[in-house]
Amino acid sequence: GSSCEKCDFETDLCKALNKLNLQPGWIRRNGISVMGPPYSDHNGNDSAYFLSLSSEMRSSSATLRTSVFLPTDKEHICQITFHYWISQMSGTLMVGFQKHSEDTITNIWQVSGELQNQWKANTITINSTEKYEV
Repeated sequence: GSSCEKCDFETDLCKALNKLNLQPGWIRRNGISVMGPPYSDHNGNDSAYFLSLSSEMRSSSATLRTSVFLPTDKEHICQITFHYWISQMSGTLMVGFQKHSEDTITNIWQVSGELQNQWKANTITINSTEKYEV
């Protein structure tokens, strides 16, 4: 089924991301806030909000964790599409996946060293029979 949820940041964090605490380094902003590119979201809207790494975080890493996903009996496959913008050559964006029965985070996708300065989209597919976080 298409129980797809759009995840935007217009009011706060979206349901998919942990409300508990936004990890240090992540800020919710829009293109109007004078903080350098991007100056709009992936739809070209300059007042729409997105998450951005603060400039103090240039040399370290910051994590975003989703809420717990529950596979249903019928569907164990989940597709997540996300939009991203990389404005730094040395930056690496990684997507990890952690089953609740495991301590380790498995890296399932990453991009680095691409100074794109444009919004790109990526879709990851996850197949799991147990609870997990991304």
